[in-house]
Amino acid sequence: MQYLANEGVMITHGETSILFDPLFDNSYGTYQMVPQPMVDAIFSGTSPYDSVDAVFISHFHGDHFSASEVLRLLRQRGDIDLYAPAQAVAEMRRIATSDDERIFERVTIFDLDYGDAPVFVRKESLLIEAVHIPHSGWPTARTDVQNISFRVTLEDTTTVLHLGDADARIVHFEQDEIYWDERRIDLAFPPYWFFLSDDGREILGERLNIRHSIGIHVPAKFGDDPSSVPAELIGDELFTRPGEGRRFKGSQ
Repeated sequence: MQYLANEGVMITHGETSILFDPLFDNSYGTYQMVPQPMVDAIFSGTSPYDSVDAVFISHFHGDHFSASEVLRLLRQRGDIDLYAPAQAVAEMRRIATSDDERIFERVTIFDLDYGDAPVFVRKESLLIEAVHIPHSGWPTARTDVQNISFRVTLEDTTTVLHLGDADARIVHFEQDEIYWDERRIDLAFPPYWFFLSDDGREILGERLNIRHSIGIHVPAKFGDDPSSVPAELIGDELFTRPGEGRRFKGSQ
């Protein structure tokens, strides 16, 4: 696997590769951007991005998703499918032309609200499971955002979880306990704030059936100045440098 930046991650197992939140255009002055050489390689299909099968978008925010860039990717890479919340796809359609209509045949839309049952999609070597978990700030802020947490199994062997900007409160996960128990997650990518609260740590350690977690969405300063990392995060694994990677084995 390879870290891109912010919540952008590439996962590869065998002949199958997927990207989470890879193309965005706003750092909000806080988060890392994907380095331009990596962006160029994604568009051109240069190794290691030549075998990307699918792109997943967690939610429609500028530090996770650029409608124009994702649309451009689908135009250039006819071998890539997109899985995204309805809000993100609506913005893509707003800027698309009539020539782009066939592109949307490769787009799977998740129009989920808080409290909806998880949904399942099978596409060749991927088992895709999705559930709406409120964006951080719930219940007073960003409650209108469709934040989709994707649990994806590659080649029936390796399962990963991308939580997007999920709010780190146990209540969001209690209603779907059977869903979370039914599949072992080999590697989870929670936003780093899950490691900053008792609820967040309990979710990762006991509620979601996770073997290992790596924190993402870290402020850029954590990579530039390790002394800026809060004491509560010392000892936790975080992605802080674009391009860094890990090897891991599935549990199936």
